[in-house]
Amino acid sequence: MIQVLVGQVAERLGEPDGVIAFDPSSFPKRGTHSVGVTRQWCGHRGEVDNCQVGVYMGYVSRHDHALLDFRLSLPLAWARDEQRRQECHVPKEVQYHTRQAQCLEMLDAWSEQVPHGWVTGDDELGRHTRFRYVLGVPCTTTMRDHEAPSPAYQGRGRPPKAPWQSVRVWRQSLGSAGWTHVTVRDGEKGPVELEMVTRRVQTRLERKRTGPAEWLVVTHRPLADDRTLEPRASRDATDQDTRYCYRYYLTPTCVSESELEKPLLAELARVIKAGACIEASFQRGKGEVGMDEYQVRTGQGWHHHMVLSLMAVWFLIVRQVALKRK
Repeated sequence: MIQVLVGQVAERLGEPDGVIAFDPSSFPKRGTHSVGVTRQWCGHRGEVDNCQVGVYMGYVSRHDHALLDFRLSLPLAWARDEQRRQECHVPKEVQYHTRQAQCLEMLDAWSEQVPHGWVTGDDELGRHTRFRYVLGVPCTTTMRDHEAPSPAYQGRGRPPKAPWQSVRVWRQSLGSAGWTHVTVRDGEKGPVELEMVTRRVQTRLERKRTGPAEWLVVTHRPLADDRTLEPRASRDATDQDTRYCYRYYLTPTCVSESELEKPLLAELARVIKAGACIEASFQRGKGEVGMDEYQVRTGQGWHHHMVLSLMAVWFLIVRQVALKRK
């Protein structure tokens, strides 16, 4: 059934530069017996709470947006508890996987069938260079600004490079200079506006390893209307001051024969906005077809409900388009 759904969405909404977006969604639960329930970060309530979490793959084009596939995030403690697995009918082949791995599994399964130019998601997806991505990163990410002037050379040893620092500290040193106003004209309630700045950087990975050259993209919006555009971020990915909410993203540099070309800001803004469209897809599912209104405990029951919810939302989208045409 998911294969049929993916095929129909790709046929009706597909664009060569469409965006595949990944995002988790939480379902608060009071008990402890439903499959995958544990105390974890619950985005629905904005705090650590008892909940289930599903990882979803969505598709966003200029025509509309829809959810395509999903995985239940099975905590490690659940995966190792044979008694609870049997009580909730969790198949033996279903094991613990990180949410990053689940996203990549869905990408491998459907990327050839779904036309796309970009992949986006929050910082749980990680930074993978095998596709063109725009991924959120925490404000504590350590980076080195390749465009900053190097410190003065003292005449001994290797010439010094720009210092390592967190993206938040680097952003605070910018002041008001360097920001560009960008308008994304495909907002559902009119033009969407962003202030953006990009810089060619290198990040420090685990164990002090350095990553490849990438573009750091920083956006800011007034705190009052931040929720209207930007995708749900993890607790670390957001940086707020008294007036603005800042978000940080990494995207690969586009390599030409002679130089690294700066990505178009309008295109990056469009991809960043795709994350907010997936949030709107969750609102459709939970508000219109009861995606979060279920009383099932088993893994099979949870999957059946999610499949039917995704299909019901897609049915409403198709009918809406047909009625507009009439």
